[in-house]
Amino acid sequence: MSKIESLLFVTGDEGLSSKQIENLTGATSIEVKEALEKLQDEYIKSKTRGIELKELAGTYQLISKRQNAETIQRLVENPTNQPLSQASLEVLAIVAYKQPITRIEIEDLRGVKSERPLHTLSLKGLIQEVGRAEGTGRAILYGTTKEFLNVFGLNDMNELPPLPETQGEEDDDQTDLFMTKFQEAFGEQQE
Repeated sequence: MSKIESLLFVTGDEGLSSKQIENLTGATSIEVKEALEKLQDEYIKSKTRGIELKELAGTYQLISKRQNAETIQRLVENPTNQPLSQASLEVLAIVAYKQPITRIEIEDLRGVKSERPLHTLSLKGLIQEVGRAEGTGRAILYGTTKEFLNVFGLNDMNELPPLPETQGEEDDDQTDLFMTKFQEAFGEQQE
C-alpha cells in the first residue's frame, strides 16, 4: 500500500492503471486490487485525511476530498500569494534565458516534466505564450512578461546576468549564486 500511495502521489493527475502498478511494484493483480481497495477504504473512513483514492478513466489517482473544495478554490484563485517552488524557479530561469522556448525544450533541459511550473508561472503573470513553433503540433512558445521585468527590477532582458560559458565546479558555484540571487529577488518581491 505504501508503494502504491507513493507512486500515485508522484504521478499526480496522470495516475496509474492497475497493470502499471503491478509492473512497478512487482505485485500480482490480486495483491494490487486488494491493496487499492484497502487504501481506498482507509481514505474514505478517515475524517482527518484531505485526499482520497479514485479510479478515473481506468487509472487510479489521489484526489482532494470534495469537502475541501472551497479551501482549494481560494488557493487557485489567488496563486500570487504562494512562493515559487524550486522547479518553478528553474523553469523561469530557462524561459528567461532561452525564450522563446517550448515546454518540450524546457523538459529536455530539466530532464523532468514542467507542465505544473509553467502553469504556476503563467498564473503569476511571469511568463506568457508568445507564439507557436513551426512544425507538427505547433507547440506553444513561452517568454517572459513585463511583470517578470518588474519583479526582478530589470529594464529589459539585456540586464540579466550572463550565463557561464564553460561547465565546471567554479561555474556550478556561479550558477548556484545566480539561483540564490534569483530566489532572493523573488522573495523580496513577495514580501
